Amino acid sequence: MWPNADQTQELLAQVQSGNDEAINRLLERHRQAVRHMIDLRMDQVLKRRLDASDIVQEVMIEANRRINQYLENPLMPFHLWLRQMAKDRLIDAHRRHRQTARRSMDREQPLKAAAASRDQSSLDLAAQLSDQQLTPAAAAAWQELQQRFEAACAQLEPKDQEIVFMRHFEHLSNSEAALALDLSPQAASMRYLRAMRRLRELLGETGHVAET
Repeated sequence: MWPNADQTQELLAQVQSGNDEAINRLLERHRQAVRHMIDLRMDQVLKRRLDASDIVQEVMIEANRRINQYLENPLMPFHLWLRQMAKDRLIDAHRRHRQTARRSMDREQPLKAAAASRDQSSLDLAAQLSDQQLTPAAAAAWQELQQRFEAACAQLEPKDQEIVFMRHFEHLSNSEAALALDLSPQAASMRYLRAMRRLRELLGETGHVAET
Protein backbone atom coordinates (compact mmCIF):
# COMPACT_ATOMS: atom_id res chain seq x y z
CA MET A 1 0.00 0.00 0.00
CA TRP A 2 2.73 2.48 0.96
CA PRO A 3 5.35 3.51 -1.63
CA ASN A 4 8.81 1.98 -1.84
CA ALA A 5 10.94 3.12 1.10
CA ASP A 6 14.19 3.40 -0.86
CA GLN A 7 12.66 5.77 -3.39
CA THR A 8 11.13 7.76 -0.56
CA GLN A 9 14.55 8.13 1.05
CA GLU A 10 16.00 9.38 -2.23
CA LEU A 11 13.32 12.04 -2.48
CA LEU A 12 13.80 13.03 1.16
CA ALA A 13 17.50 13.52 0.49
CA GLN A 14 16.65 15.76 -2.45
CA VAL A 15 14.23 17.75 -0.31
CA GLN A 16 16.88 18.18 2.34
CA SER A 17 19.29 19.49 -0.28
CA GLY A 18 16.81 22.22 -1.21
CA ASN A 19 14.98 20.67 -4.18
CA ASP A 20 11.47 22.13 -3.92
CA GLU A 21 10.16 20.00 -6.78
CA ALA A 22 11.13 16.87 -4.85
CA ILE A 23 8.66 17.85 -2.13
CA ASN A 24 5.81 17.76 -4.63
CA ARG A 25 6.92 14.38 -6.01
CA LEU A 26 7.31 12.98 -2.51
CA LEU A 27 3.82 13.98 -1.44
CA GLU A 28 2.15 12.99 -4.70
CA ARG A 29 3.58 9.47 -4.59
CA HIS A 30 2.02 9.05 -1.11
CA ARG A 31 -1.34 10.63 -1.95
CA GLN A 32 -3.05 7.42 -3.10
CA ALA A 33 -1.96 5.48 0.00
CA VAL A 34 -3.20 8.25 2.29
CA ARG A 35 -6.50 8.34 0.40
CA HIS A 36 -6.86 4.56 0.70
CA MET A 37 -6.24 4.66 4.43
CA ILE A 38 -8.76 7.45 4.95
CA ASP A 39 -11.40 5.83 2.72
CA LEU A 40 -11.23 2.63 4.77
CA ARG A 41 -11.56 4.45 8.07
CA MET A 42 -14.29 6.97 7.29
CA ASP A 43 -17.66 5.88 8.62
CA GLN A 44 -20.79 6.24 6.50
CA VAL A 45 -22.11 9.30 8.33
CA LEU A 46 -18.92 11.24 7.69
CA LYS A 47 -18.77 10.07 4.07
CA ARG A 48 -22.16 11.67 3.45
CA ARG A 49 -20.87 14.99 4.77
CA LEU A 50 -17.26 15.15 3.71
CA ASP A 51 -15.22 13.95 0.74
CA ALA A 52 -12.13 11.97 1.64
CA SER A 53 -10.13 14.03 -0.86
CA ASP A 54 -10.67 17.10 1.35
CA ILE A 55 -8.96 15.36 4.27
CA VAL A 56 -6.18 14.11 2.02
CA GLN A 57 -5.55 17.64 0.81
CA GLU A 58 -5.38 18.91 4.39
CA VAL A 59 -2.80 16.23 5.16
CA MET A 60 -0.71 17.17 2.13
CA ILE A 61 -0.76 20.85 3.01
CA GLU A 62 0.24 20.16 6.61
CA ALA A 63 2.99 17.75 5.53
CA ASN A 64 4.39 20.34 3.14
CA ARG A 65 4.42 22.90 5.93
CA ARG A 66 6.08 20.58 8.44
CA ILE A 67 8.51 18.68 6.21
CA ASN A 68 11.56 20.60 7.43
CA GLN A 69 10.66 19.81 11.05
CA TYR A 70 10.44 16.15 10.14
CA LEU A 71 13.81 16.19 8.40
CA GLU A 72 15.44 17.79 11.43
CA ASN A 73 14.26 14.97 13.68
CA PRO A 74 12.90 11.94 11.78
CA LEU A 75 11.78 9.73 14.65
CA MET A 76 9.91 7.35 12.35
CA PRO A 77 9.80 6.44 8.65
CA PHE A 78 8.20 9.11 6.48
CA HIS A 79 5.12 7.05 5.62
CA LEU A 80 4.38 6.42 9.30
CA TRP A 81 4.80 10.13 10.02
CA LEU A 82 2.37 10.94 7.19
CA ARG A 83 0.03 8.18 8.33
CA GLN A 84 -0.09 9.59 11.86
CA MET A 85 -0.92 13.00 10.46
CA ALA A 86 -3.73 11.50 8.39
CA LYS A 87 -5.04 9.60 11.39
CA ASP A 88 -5.14 12.77 13.48
CA ARG A 89 -6.93 14.67 10.73
CA LEU A 90 -9.49 11.91 10.35
CA ILE A 91 -10.17 11.81 14.09
CA ASP A 92 -10.65 15.58 14.07
CA ALA A 93 -13.06 15.30 11.13
CA HIS A 94 -15.14 12.68 12.94
CA ARG A 95 -15.28 14.84 16.05
CA ARG A 96 -16.33 17.91 14.09
CA HIS A 97 -19.00 16.16 12.05
CA ARG A 98 -20.32 13.74 14.63
CA GLN A 99 -20.80 15.81 17.75
CA THR A 100 -23.71 13.64 18.84
CA ALA A 101 -21.66 10.44 18.69
CA ARG A 102 -20.87 9.36 22.25
CA ARG A 103 -17.91 7.17 21.46
CA SER A 104 -14.17 7.58 21.29
CA MET A 105 -13.02 8.18 17.74
CA ASP A 106 -9.51 7.06 18.72
CA ARG A 107 -10.90 3.51 18.38
CA GLU A 108 -11.80 4.32 14.77
CA GLN A 109 -13.49 0.92 14.21
CA PRO A 110 -11.10 0.30 11.31
CA LEU A 111 -12.21 -3.13 10.15
CA LYS A 112 -15.88 -2.25 10.15
CA ALA A 113 -15.12 0.52 7.71
CA ALA A 114 -12.66 -1.59 5.78
CA ALA A 115 -15.10 -4.47 5.46
CA ALA A 116 -17.74 -2.13 4.14
CA SER A 117 -15.46 -1.35 1.23
CA ARG A 118 -15.35 -5.08 0.32
CA ASP A 119 -11.83 -4.93 -1.09
CA GLN A 120 -9.78 -7.96 -2.04
CA SER A 121 -7.70 -7.78 1.14
CA SER A 122 -10.60 -8.82 3.35
CA LEU A 123 -11.49 -11.70 1.05
CA ASP A 124 -7.90 -12.91 0.98
CA LEU A 125 -7.61 -12.80 4.76
CA ALA A 126 -10.98 -14.50 5.23
CA ALA A 127 -9.92 -17.29 2.92
CA GLN A 128 -6.61 -17.65 4.73
CA LEU A 129 -8.29 -17.96 8.10
CA SER A 130 -11.02 -20.33 7.01
CA ASP A 131 -8.77 -22.59 4.92
CA GLN A 132 -11.02 -22.14 1.91
CA GLN A 133 -9.86 -21.66 -1.67
CA LEU A 134 -11.31 -18.55 -3.30
CA THR A 135 -11.61 -18.69 -7.07
CA PRO A 136 -13.24 -16.28 -9.53
CA ALA A 137 -15.92 -18.90 -10.21
CA ALA A 138 -16.99 -19.00 -6.55
CA ALA A 139 -18.73 -15.62 -6.30
CA ALA A 140 -21.52 -16.90 -4.05
CA ALA A 141 -19.05 -18.49 -1.69
CA TRP A 142 -17.03 -15.26 -1.64
CA GLN A 143 -20.05 -13.30 -0.51
CA GLU A 144 -20.92 -15.75 2.25
CA LEU A 145 -17.32 -15.84 3.44
CA GLN A 146 -17.14 -12.05 3.34
CA GLN A 147 -20.26 -11.77 5.50
CA ARG A 148 -18.87 -14.24 8.03
CA PHE A 149 -15.57 -12.40 8.08
CA GLU A 150 -17.24 -9.02 8.65
CA ALA A 151 -19.32 -10.45 11.49
CA ALA A 152 -16.21 -11.94 13.09
CA CYS A 153 -14.26 -8.68 12.77
CA ALA A 154 -17.08 -6.76 14.39
CA GLN A 155 -16.66 -8.90 17.51
CA LEU A 156 -12.96 -8.21 17.93
CA GLU A 157 -11.77 -5.79 20.57
CA PRO A 158 -10.84 -2.39 19.10
CA LYS A 159 -7.12 -2.91 19.69
CA ASP A 160 -7.27 -6.28 17.97
CA GLN A 161 -9.20 -4.77 15.07
CA GLU A 162 -6.51 -2.14 14.75
CA ILE A 163 -3.59 -4.54 14.51
CA VAL A 164 -5.36 -6.70 11.92
CA PHE A 165 -6.26 -3.59 9.95
CA MET A 166 -2.68 -2.30 9.99
CA ARG A 167 -1.12 -5.63 9.02
CA HIS A 168 -3.60 -6.74 6.37
CA PHE A 169 -5.21 -3.60 4.97
CA GLU A 170 -2.32 -1.19 5.24
CA HIS A 171 0.28 -3.93 4.73
CA LEU A 172 2.53 -2.62 7.48
CA SER A 173 5.21 -4.89 8.89
CA ASN A 174 5.14 -5.93 12.54
CA SER A 175 7.92 -3.45 13.38
CA GLU A 176 6.07 -0.64 11.60
CA ALA A 177 2.82 -1.46 13.39
CA ALA A 178 4.66 -1.57 16.69
CA LEU A 179 6.18 1.85 16.09
CA ALA A 180 2.84 3.35 15.04
CA LEU A 181 1.10 1.89 18.11
CA ASP A 182 3.96 2.76 20.47
CA LEU A 183 4.47 -0.89 21.39
CA SER A 184 7.49 -3.13 21.48
CA PRO A 185 7.75 -5.46 18.46
CA GLN A 186 7.11 -8.39 20.81
CA ALA A 187 3.94 -6.81 22.17
CA ALA A 188 2.70 -5.97 18.68
CA SER A 189 3.37 -9.51 17.50
CA MET A 190 1.51 -11.00 20.46
CA ARG A 191 -1.45 -8.70 19.88
CA TYR A 192 -1.55 -9.68 16.23
CA LEU A 193 -1.40 -13.41 16.97
CA ARG A 194 -4.14 -13.03 19.58
CA ALA A 195 -6.33 -11.20 17.10
CA MET A 196 -5.80 -13.82 14.41
CA ARG A 197 -6.56 -16.68 16.80
CA ARG A 198 -9.72 -14.90 17.88
CA LEU A 199 -10.79 -14.42 14.27
CA ARG A 200 -10.29 -18.10 13.59
CA GLU A 201 -12.37 -19.00 16.64
CA LEU A 202 -15.13 -16.66 15.55
CA LEU A 203 -15.11 -18.13 12.06
CA GLY A 204 -15.61 -21.52 13.65
CA GLU A 205 -12.54 -23.04 12.12
CA THR A 206 -9.83 -25.31 13.53
CA GLY A 207 -6.14 -25.56 12.87
CA HIS A 208 -3.22 -23.17 13.11
CA VAL A 209 -3.44 -19.46 12.48
CA ALA A 210 -1.58 -18.43 9.36
CA GLU A 211 1.15 -15.98 10.29
CA THR A 212 2.52 -13.25 8.06
